Amino acid sequence: MWMAFALLAAVSFGLRGILYHWTSQQGLDRNLMLCGVFFTGLVVSAALSVATAQVWSPSAFIGVGMGAFSYAANASLYKGFAVGKASIIAILTSLPAVLVAALAYVFWGETLTPWQLAAFCVILASIVMIRYSNDISLKNLQGAHWGLLALFFFAMNDLAGKQSTLSGADTFPTLFFMFLTGSALFGWSWRVERRKAERSHDPTERGNRRPWGERKVFLWGMTVGLTNAIGMILLFEAFERGVTGLVSAVLALNVLLILAYSRFFLKISFQRLEIAGMALTMAGILMLEALG
Repeated sequence: MWMAFALLAAVSFGLRGILYHWTSQQGLDRNLMLCGVFFTGLVVSAALSVATAQVWSPSAFIGVGMGAFSYAANASLYKGFAVGKASIIAILTSLPAVLVAALAYVFWGETLTPWQLAAFCVILASIVMIRYSNDISLKNLQGAHWGLLALFFFAMNDLAGKQSTLSGADTFPTLFFMFLTGSALFGWSWRVERRKAERSHDPTERGNRRPWGERKVFLWGMTVGLTNAIGMILLFEAFERGVTGLVSAVLALNVLLILAYSRFFLKISFQRLEIAGMALTMAGILMLEALG
């Protein structure tokens, strides 16, 4: 059953990435939309916490830090999809395990096996290959920049989640504080940008680029948030039943769904060096997670 849950989680997170990319192309308010995404997680985690009678211990407040990191990560991811190449963002945001492995050694003394170290080198090489592919130059690295920022903040969110488990915090209360913090930060960002636009005399900042009303944007964000919340639930179910490394390896396959979307729906052609880099990245991820 763990394999089924892990595959479903990978599909859910892959769909989240696809919906982020599609939404980023519609000219919708990013902050309001992502506020809706996190609000759905808040409601779901609160309901599940009550239903399962989990303990709201002080350690659950680690979720506040997770929410701050997740806020920064999702904002970077969304921005990357808006200005960058979907395939590049998808690859870079599938690599937090590399940084997590390195920082876990620093924080908790978790050492890398020879296979993990080899995978680390393979993944670094793949990033270099993608960076120097024929259709990427110094003039169009904005997407890669946002992808790297998303990678960093997703890794920090994972490390904070690991610390919460070491502290004995229950899952759903921790997720509640994470989603609550994220909702508040995106809601605050939306209000700041909205007030700025209202004071501006520039008509392009007054909202004439927004094809949807605010209520519709928020509700759409809540809909997208179902993929995020469901993915998290499925992921915990998979971890409960299976080996962590194997579950993580299967989960990393969500990037394939995003790449398939960019190839078959967006009709994006890949250069040979870029394809080789993507293949090497997937090989490195599988080595890192499955053989570590």
